[in-house]
Amino acid sequence: MAKIAVLGSGIMATALSFPASENGNEVRLVGTFLDREIIDSIQKTGVHPDLGLKVNESVKAHQLEEAADVIADADVVMCGVNSFGIEWAGEQLSKLMKPGQKLLTVTKGMRADDDGTMHILPDVLRSYFDPELAESVSWNAIVGPSIAGELAVHHDTCVVFCGQNEADVEYLAGLFRTDYYHVWTSTDFVGHETGAATKNVYAFAAGFAQGMLRKAGKENDRYVMYNYGAAVFAQGQKELRSFIKLMGGDPETGDGLGGVGDMFVTSMGGRNVKAGGYVGEGIAFSEVQDRYMKGVTLEGVAAIKVIGKALGPLTERGVIGEDEYPLCRFLYSVVAEDAPLEMPWDKFFQGLK
Repeated sequence: MAKIAVLGSGIMATALSFPASENGNEVRLVGTFLDREIIDSIQKTGVHPDLGLKVNESVKAHQLEEAADVIADADVVMCGVNSFGIEWAGEQLSKLMKPGQKLLTVTKGMRADDDGTMHILPDVLRSYFDPELAESVSWNAIVGPSIAGELAVHHDTCVVFCGQNEADVEYLAGLFRTDYYHVWTSTDFVGHETGAATKNVYAFAAGFAQGMLRKAGKENDRYVMYNYGAAVFAQGQKELRSFIKLMGGDPETGDGLGGVGDMFVTSMGGRNVKAGGYVGEGIAFSEVQDRYMKGVTLEGVAAIKVIGKALGPLTERGVIGEDEYPLCRFLYSVVAEDAPLEMPWDKFFQGLK
């Protein structure tokens, strides 16, 4: 049995409390300053209001003020905040974690320097730590196609626990692995984290076809736009694989759960796909963001703004070619410049005849 402290009580972090607690581990959810109502609800009723489910009775919930006490003696510390809060989480965890603890993050995304150099989020977290403490902490992450609600109700879910140390990821996998939560392990940490971040880019594009059909009044027609969606998905997978190689990971990682598998499930629906649907209807993205989805967290759009913006400086420096990543470049023009939805088909699948 292990003591697992979770910073952040969003739906994914909370969903992971189900397999962890059912394996006999001591799980403590610590809310961020944005999670007060969630923690209040769990403490009073046991129900996570966004999941609409009762957490297991053995799972305890704590407000942020109790974080230091909860994290102090934990064996495993999970970072369950979204990508917009990663810097805040870095500040908190760098002061709360102790030498020898294992960090396990579910946060997906990237950050980039002005010159286009990109960083996976565990490295962003690590940058806030004292170097000596950072060296004594084990850095790990969970990636793969995992819809939180499905996991929480015990639908079969397949994921990868990745990290730099094989023994550590195997230990962590054992804490969570059940007959419905199927876990593989990998030491291609950079490759899996890159795949998990870049798949969000292409989920936004998955909504275009739906919006185009609605605009044409054909959403109920017999013939839809699977051909369109499949081509966009295929180009997205090609670019995802290339991003993994660019970051120093194994490109074959993109062919598995942490790449195409995760991209598939993210493209099936959700907020990013919904936003892409509005764009497909002919609405400029700035209007989508300000009017139709005001205040909604869009992880995919955030990834496009970081990764897509980085492509310019990387091209100028000669790190990548001008013909690389045409879909990501186009999506960046859509969200950053309100470019019209004119897919650059002729630039896709370079090298294919």
